[in-house]
Parts: sequence; structure tokens; C-alpha cells
Amino acid sequence: MTVLTPERAASVPAPASRGVPARDRRGRGRAGLVLAAPFAILLTATVLVPIGYALYLSLFTDRLSGLGFSGPTQAFIAFGNYADVLTDSAFHASLGNVALFVLVHIPIMLGLALLLALLIDSAVVRLKRLWSLSVFLPYAVPTVITGLIWAYLYSPNSGLTALLPIDPLGKTGILPSIVNIATWQWVGYNMIIFYTALQAVPRDVLEAARADGAGGIRTAWSVKVPMIRPTMFVALVFTVIGSLQLFTEPLVLRGFTGSVTSTWSPSLYVYEAAFIANDYGRAAAASVLLALVSALLSALVMRLSARRSR
Repeated sequence: MTVLTPERAASVPAPASRGVPARDRRGRGRAGLVLAAPFAILLTATVLVPIGYALYLSLFTDRLSGLGFSGPTQAFIAFGNYADVLTDSAFHASLGNVALFVLVHIPIMLGLALLLALLIDSAVVRLKRLWSLSVFLPYAVPTVITGLIWAYLYSPNSGLTALLPIDPLGKTGILPSIVNIATWQWVGYNMIIFYTALQAVPRDVLEAARADGAGGIRTAWSVKVPMIRPTMFVALVFTVIGSLQLFTEPLVLRGFTGSVTSTWSPSLYVYEAAFIANDYGRAAAASVLLALVSALLSALVMRLSARRSR
């Protein structure tokens, strides 16, 4: 062990952090604020301000005074809009529809995306880039165009309905029809995410599994899937949030069938309240409640993910 004499100790340079002048530290702090300013401005303008305005609108309602010639005036009703939404049977029905959609759509879509990603990652499939592009291509089609294409295929004139056991535009078939549209569009997107995660699995781990006698299915189920589990949970969170915001598919199909009402999903409920009934307070309250449900479900999924990882 080396012992420093007082002379040698005095010659040892001080740590860099202690030698930085206070003026330089303040300069670096200002530089960090300048770099973060564009993001902070965009976050405030596109997220925080709309959220605050929605909370403000949810506490008011429009009322006519006198004979109504002076136009509506805003009246503060506190949580009256929230009470109206929570006691509205149409809102309850929309939540039930989207809950059934989530229970059916998420397992099918994520399971199919994982299966396709595992097949493309394995040595069984040839022309991997062509298969990846063909499965991913529906995601590049706008949702409105996708809805119109499938609405035409669901129509009696297309001939597809003769091959199906149920009417895809009827009351019993509308939910599977919407699930099919959403799955067709989003399975390729999630497949690419899973396939990218599979590419990061260490090859030596896979070679060790094969050396131990594990076959392709055993390696995929016991090695690959556990190693990309964090990616699967992130995809699950985004899919849950997107499913709760289901809007375009039922909105497009509503023009082709009477099975989809104006309040079939919570997003349609908000749309009907704001732009048809002109009740912006009720629409804002429903939006806030839907955001709270999304946040709670996302937190639950993330907590389960963290617990499973441990």
C-alpha cells in the first residue's frame, strides 16, 4: 500500500466536479434548459393544455336563460357531468362493448403476431423479408380505407357473407367483424416489434438450448418467449390503450349497418355528445373518465409485468 506524504497529497489534483467553477455549472444548466425547451413547449401545448381544458369543460354545462334568445350560457355544475355519464346506460353499454372487444381482440392479435414473429425468426420460413412486408402492409393502409374495404367485403353483394355462418353486419356478427378489421391491420405492426426483439436474443443461448436437445418448438416456448417478455408487456399496454380508444372501425361500419349505434364505443359516445348533441361538458367528462380507465388498466398491466419479471 502506498502512503502519500503531505507534499505528494497536496500535488494530487482535485476531482473534476469540484474544480468546475460555479459560472460553468450554471452555464451547463442553462444549456440543458435550452435543449429541453422545445420538448417542454410541445408537451405543454399538445398534452397538458388540452387535458386542462377538458377538465375545465367537464365542470360546466350550457343552459338557456329566459326565452333563449340571448343564447346559451355556461353554468358551473361541479361534478354533475360526471354523475350524468356514470349513470347513463348508453355509456355502460359502450364500456361493455369495448370490454368484449378487448377480451377477444388482444389475445388473438398478439398471439398471432407472436406466432408469425417466431415463424419468421426460425429457419422454417424462407423469403423472410417478403413475408414480413406482406404481413406489415395492412398497417400502412389508413384505418378509414381499411374499414371501407372490409365494409364492402361484409356486404351481401360481395359473396363473402355466403361463406360465413353469421351475418358480419348483424347484431351478433358486428363484434367479430370489428375484431377482424383491427386484427388484420395491427397484427403486422406487433409482429415487427416481436421479430425485432427476437433478433436481440443471444445466439449462444439458442445454441446451448439446441445442444441440450431442445427442438424448435421447445426453444421458442422456453427460451425465446421468456426473453422477449418485457417487449410483449409493452405491446400489451399499448394495445389496451388503443383498444379502449376504438373509434374509426365502428364509425365506418355505422354507415353500412344499424347494428352499430352512435354510442357503440366510448369514443363514439364522446363524439356523439360533442358534435351531435353539442354537450361539450358531458363529452369532456366522458373523455376524462375514459382516460382514467386507460391509466388504471395500463398501471395494472405494468405492475403485473414488473412482478412477473421479478
